[in-house]
Amino acid sequence: MIKKIEDLNIKIFSDGADKQDMLEMNSKTFIKGLTTNPSLMKKAGIKDYEEFAKDILSTIKNKPISFEVFSDDFNDMERQAMKIASWGDNVYVKINITAIMTLDQVKTTVSVLNKNVPSIISVFAGRIADTGRDPIPLMKDCLNEMKINPKSELLWASTRELISVLQADRIGCHIITATKDIIKKLPLINYNLEDYSLDTVKSFYKDAKDVNYKIN
Repeated sequence: MIKKIEDLNIKIFSDGADKQDMLEMNSKTFIKGLTTNPSLMKKAGIKDYEEFAKDILSTIKNKPISFEVFSDDFNDMERQAMKIASWGDNVYVKINITAIMTLDQVKTTVSVLNKNVPSIISVFAGRIADTGRDPIPLMKDCLNEMKINPKSELLWASTRELISVLQADRIGCHIITATKDIIKKLPLINYNLEDYSLDTVKSFYKDAKDVNYKIN
């Protein structure tokens, strides 16, 4: 039974594009890597992709961090990938077969990967769940298919809630990405529900007092 963060076998990667949040997550020993993407960067107001990436990499040197190509032309995609890879030894490059959601996509990906090169297959389990489907059976099948490539790891992506971290760990998924908001909830694993109930009521009371709500 998982009782605390340290009991997890899965590697937790922090997902985001806010520099201070990324540096904070990097400082936590249980965070094993970081990831970002153009959409997160846009949301964070980043204008210069390369400048941002190199700035982050000047501090984060000892944990894997992924950056994504954004071309849809094969030759330019390769050019971007090679350039991004040159920015640091700890850089992983996301190419445009991310956002995988089907077993056939995983089979195709595994079949063309170089078995001598470490790789990560990112399956967007959270988005699968958004459609009302349980992602766990698919993720189990993905792990099965990937046994032919021992240097390839399965990543549970687009995580929506804390329970997904435990589910992914339970089935033997290698990596899960999570936002800072989800990572902050990790200390709640197996937190006493009566205490949590009281904490919640206290927070409602405090919030109402803070804004001086009144009913006349």
